[in-house]
Amino acid sequence: MSAAGYFAIDRSEPGIWRATFSNPPINLLPPAAITELQAIITAAEADAFVRVMVFDSADSDFFIAHFDTAKAAEMSREPGWSGHSPWIDVVIRLSRSPVISIAKISGRTRGVGSEFVLACDMRFASRQRAILGQPEVGVGLPPGGGALEWLPRLVGRARALEIVLSGDDFRADVAERYGWINRALDDHALGPFVDDLARRLASFDRETLGEIKTLVNRVGVPDGDAIETSNRAFFDALARTAAQARRSQLAGMGYGERSDFELNFGRRLPDLQPGAAPVLSAARPT
Repeated sequence: MSAAGYFAIDRSEPGIWRATFSNPPINLLPPAAITELQAIITAAEADAFVRVMVFDSADSDFFIAHFDTAKAAEMSREPGWSGHSPWIDVVIRLSRSPVISIAKISGRTRGVGSEFVLACDMRFASRQRAILGQPEVGVGLPPGGGALEWLPRLVGRARALEIVLSGDDFRADVAERYGWINRALDDHALGPFVDDLARRLASFDRETLGEIKTLVNRVGVPDGDAIETSNRAFFDALARTAAQARRSQLAGMGYGERSDFELNFGRRLPDLQPGAAPVLSAARPT
């Protein structure tokens, strides 16, 4: 096991890398973690023995909470290996890499967290613990990391609009029915299932795995330039007065902290009222 900042990499099994994300208190994704992801993908692709990367979280309540908007100014615009800006570089390279990527989701994964797992080749989630969401609309932003490009391809236009326009939380069973994830599994079965699948894939020839993935990618993989358009819209919206006003209400509601608000982000978004102080209503069950 080796640790490199936000991700601990376990290389103990032949052909498999397990990358565990940890950024207490709630696994926000800062720009520095995006840079680290770029390096991890580069290293895995350079290792001819790696067939599979499994991504999970050290926090059972949060897989990736969302992007750390307080650190948005630290985001580099320097093009990555793919020729795209850093986050787009991550999701495009994940989707095109000969290494097969699997997201093992326990806990909440919203915003950029959802967009990360969408870019992985396969997604499996705990029926009891996983919650997915794209809450950006509630704080005056469009999703900017691939949700607008991936979701219509996976779940269809109407369900994609339901997800991104409602900003609500979705449990794993619903996400499975919609096609957002491959499967929802009981929490005790999630780890063994993903481990067995990873070992099975790691027993196959890497070149053949990559070739099959490339051929499948002819259908359903978004273009990096399209995601860049959404990404620019996201960062442009950060500066809009209305969006800033909505985000200012979050300060007293536990945003970015281990709080009721972050645990129930999608459910609590209606508490934000344009031009009004936040109403700290009782949280509805997720």
